[in-house]
Amino acid sequence: MMNYDGKKFRSFSSSENAEVSDEVIFEYHQNGNVLTCQYQGGAIKKGQLLGIVSKNGAIDMRYHQILKNGSLQTGVCQSTPEFRDDGRIRLHEKWKWTSGDFSEGNSILEEL
Repeated sequence: MMNYDGKKFRSFSSSENAEVSDEVIFEYHQNGNVLTCQYQGGAIKKGQLLGIVSKNGAIDMRYHQILKNGSLQTGVCQSTPEFRDDGRIRLHEKWKWTSGDFSEGNSILEEL
């Protein structure tokens, strides 16, 4: 099983309706197939995600975050790993806000 414990990621690209920028650092932790993550940076004051990791490394997750302007946002995300030649991981994410405008988007996170 894929283990993300201790890995850090940064945004490589994202849809315009995302709050994530390359200033946001995601710190992953994993115990068994349970994934947790703390993140912050850019417009995001504090964010957390909780997910389940499948045997192939895909992650089914839920997230919530507070922006520096004080607003609270929530969403769902499906993340699929890509294993790079240099050993790092890229996470290809399809997400949807479950608050605000309920729009959808795509992001790519790259392991630091």
